[in-house]
Amino acid sequence: MTEPLLAVDNLHTHFETRDRTVHAVNGVSFDVEPGEVVGIVGESGSGKSVTARSIMRLESPGEIVDGSIRYRGEELTTATDEEIRRLRGQDTSMVFQDPMTTLNPVFTVSEQIVESLKVHENPDRQPLREYLRIPLLHDRTDWAEKRDRVVELMSEVGIPNPGERLDAYPHEFSGGMRQRAMLAIALASEPDLLIADEPTTALDVTIQAQILQILADLREERDMSVVLITHDIGVVSAVCDRVIVMYGGEVMETGTTEQILTEPRHPYTQALLECMPQRTKRKEPLETIEGQVPDRLGEVDGCPFASRCGYAQERCRDGPMPVSDCGDGQRAKCCALDRVPDPTREAVGVEGSR
Repeated sequence: MTEPLLAVDNLHTHFETRDRTVHAVNGVSFDVEPGEVVGIVGESGSGKSVTARSIMRLESPGEIVDGSIRYRGEELTTATDEEIRRLRGQDTSMVFQDPMTTLNPVFTVSEQIVESLKVHENPDRQPLREYLRIPLLHDRTDWAEKRDRVVELMSEVGIPNPGERLDAYPHEFSGGMRQRAMLAIALASEPDLLIADEPTTALDVTIQAQILQILADLREERDMSVVLITHDIGVVSAVCDRVIVMYGGEVMETGTTEQILTEPRHPYTQALLECMPQRTKRKEPLETIEGQVPDRLGEVDGCPFASRCGYAQERCRDGPMPVSDCGDGQRAKCCALDRVPDPTREAVGVEGSR
């Protein structure tokens, strides 16, 4: 059996507050195979983004207190700053959640793409912000060597007329164009693993579809693995091979996209799918999951979904939850699966939805 590209095992990431500890990520485990697109889905506050940032070792001000993150077999939780910098510059990249604020407003988009190219060549170079008084490109020869590659990257992510936009600043780009620019910056390092955190947030439906198509095409062309963070089930169904469902900082269920969408076993996954608008229920009120995502302050015993679950029993509120093998690689973290209806029939496991 080949080793996965990325292996996350029992990851715990905490944030210290004045009074208590926030258990943002609590025992998360999953693998990503070479060339695979894995979606991490869940409500806001479920720990998706903190998991992604922990993988990139950008968890500060949080702290990884337990668990393992291995990339190509190398442990990242104990890696030095230099080793992590080399990893980010040459093997992994991340597209952050908000393209409106992530790009540096004082540099042109092309300069920021060039910076990523230079980091790929030399991960030990100074960061871009230290070049405010020093030319990023020392001479025209330096620029000429990079210009064609910048144009190629901008074209690859769907930026029209890239040669005419080399001097454009982020504020001159629309939201969708900025997201494309973020993708170009991430791809400049030629990563084997791309982590995309809500890449379609705040974009209209047409632009969302274009960004997802770009991701799908890049995956095929580059044989690149992708971890896609989203709360949108439609996004997952469009591009993902496998899905991880998170809630309250924990993994509730994992399986292939088809398994999760058509045969969900965990009550939370079923409830999440029930909340999706459906054409057959156009005149009916939208389903909701009553209650709130737990704040994760302090230790939480039992299943984090127990207070909102219609199948919860006393044992669901005490002690660790077992992870059950549901067949064909599908797994669910639930001690009440024997009470949850067969997913091939009508299954709604949330109070107020039955």
